[in-house]
Amino acid sequence: MTTSVKAVGFTLDQKQSDMVDSKLKRIAYADDLIVDLLLNIKHEKAYVADATVNFRWGTSAHVSGEDFDFGAALNKMMDVLDNKIKKEKDKIQDHQK
Repeated sequence: MTTSVKAVGFTLDQKQSDMVDSKLKRIAYADDLIVDLLLNIKHEKAYVADATVNFRWGTSAHVSGEDFDFGAALNKMMDVLDNKIKKEKDKIQDHQK
């Protein structure tokens, strides 16, 4: 899985970068299912974490999370992303049966 993290409107400091890395470990089980993950984090009034994930079988998904706290926005987005990956994985396994 290729991961790209981009900060828009602010500079991603080391603590935030480490937090992103640790949150991405939550979806490590899907490394073989995902081709690439593009993560954009914007900061205006609130933090908005958007992720676009491209699956091995050609499907892509876009999820986002928003909060005034960096960690909370990232957690919201990761919760949605984790559920999306599980649904896609289940769909593919159902088709293979």
